[in-house]
Amino acid sequence: MPTATSLVTGGAGFIGANVARCLLAGGHRVVVLDDLSGGSPYNVPDGAVFRRGSVCDPAVVDALFAEFGFDYVFHFAAYAAEGLSHFIKRFNYTNNVLGSVTLINAAVNAGTVRCFVFTSSIAVYGSNQVPMSEELVPAPEDPYGIAKLAVEQELRVTHDMFGLPYVIFRPHNVYGEYQNIGDRYRNVIGIFMNQALRGEPFTVFGDGEQVRAFTHISDVAPVVARSVTTPAAYNETFNIGGDSVYSLNALARATAAAMDVPLRVTHLPARNEVRHAYADHTKVRKCFGLDEGEVPLEAGLVAMAAWVRGQGPREPSVFDAIEVRRNLPPSWRAVLRD
Repeated sequence: MPTATSLVTGGAGFIGANVARCLLAGGHRVVVLDDLSGGSPYNVPDGAVFRRGSVCDPAVVDALFAEFGFDYVFHFAAYAAEGLSHFIKRFNYTNNVLGSVTLINAAVNAGTVRCFVFTSSIAVYGSNQVPMSEELVPAPEDPYGIAKLAVEQELRVTHDMFGLPYVIFRPHNVYGEYQNIGDRYRNVIGIFMNQALRGEPFTVFGDGEQVRAFTHISDVAPVVARSVTTPAAYNETFNIGGDSVYSLNALARATAAAMDVPLRVTHLPARNEVRHAYADHTKVRKCFGLDEGEVPLEAGLVAMAAWVRGQGPREPSVFDAIEVRRNLPPSWRAVLRD
């Protein structure tokens, strides 16, 4: 059987880099497209073809499809900062909706794509009853969740009109190796670990009793990679992630232990965010035969901490192109350079 050729957008970023590794191990030819706005070329695995460019550029995307004739598309390129998305609406929709539509158009026009895999988010659910299940009616509460839901709906109507198969995953709070710990706006575990390396206290918005389920990347990437060879997954949507829930205060204690630093926490004013967010994973377990259980948080944190120490501390990023400053959290406003 000929080798499948897969496009991985955002493959220099966190989830994309890990999925690209799984695809290579499974015998795929992998092409990574990434503009390096949040990822690193050092994350791209050996054996993958790397092209620097944006999914928002139709000429770049169309040229790639013409050159490689992709069998599968794995779309991870996005700016995934839920809280910040309120203040960068135009940027959010340009990157997360129009970029996705550019890829979908190219996949339809190419006529070679056998499946389009999209990573959405449990942000599409909003504050619905937990645990969030796929049967709930989505009601996103931030522009990031709205954008993800729009792409989900676009994939469904594209399938109905043009027959393009798809698989949608809704991961949540994924952490692990190759994560950008220098991003101050997203990925709380990476933020905590970077603060530990820099000798700073952990920063928590509000009282820290927000509840989340945290997911090690090894519980996500292999499933996403093999979805294209799982016919029962086609044209379906799956929550994917951990079941064990923790408050941010409990997470801070566990992260300090993994980084071997004293626990020091600074509580910042609360921001507008979903208070409790975790999901039901019955559907994904049944479809993919997952019965081995999740990576325990403590073990996952230890593994990530070992990788983080090898990377060293990062200067936290600053997103200066804020479009709406009203109600911007003071800690984010304070670092703006203009």
